Amino acid sequence: MAFKVYVLVALVAAVAADGPTYRPPVPSYNAPAPPGPAQYTFEWNVKDDNSGNDFGHQEARDGYDTQGSYYVLLPDGRLQRVTYNVNGDSGYVAQVEYEGEAQYPTYQPSPSYQPAPSYQPTPRYG
Repeated sequence: MAFKVYVLVALVAAVAADGPTYRPPVPSYNAPAPPGPAQYTFEWNVKDDNSGNDFGHQEARDGYDTQGSYYVLLPDGRLQRVTYNVNGDSGYVAQVEYEGEAQYPTYQPSPSYQPAPSYQPTPRYG
């Protein structure tokens, strides 16, 4: 009996060893070529006198050459303007300028808190 089990195990091992091996399929998909270098232009601005917000951004790109600028009205009243360019692998090169004079108004503390008069119930008659 032991001999039959041994032969059976050896036979199964031999069949498994000679069986097909897994080979992943060769990819047949080729990524499409880009249509050409990137080209775009955009611009947006926000100016809201009620809230004091004033900021914007514009940028233009043609291939690897990108140029643009953005600005923001700072809390101290100055306008910060950043002009930048990127050309290939040169990196981001920025020039920062400020327009106006920083204003720091004198601090005026608010009057101290005065609680309302305490509650007095209306007297009831009768």
